[in-house]
Amino acid sequence: MLEEKLKEAIIGELKRQAADRPQSLKVDGSDELIVHGKIDLDDLVMVIAGSVAGGP
Repeated sequence: MLEEKLKEAIIGELKRQAADRPQSLKVDGSDELIVHGKIDLDDLVMVIAGSVAGGP
């Protein structure tokens, strides 16, 4: 269960970042991701921490 929540949080955040900056980040896939570009690591870490802590 925790692994699934983490996976959903990571994929969701990477896809959100890609939607916000399509010229600098592209994300393809769902179970295996192909990522091209720059990732805002601070935002990704916050989403993962929130998922582990039981946040939205």
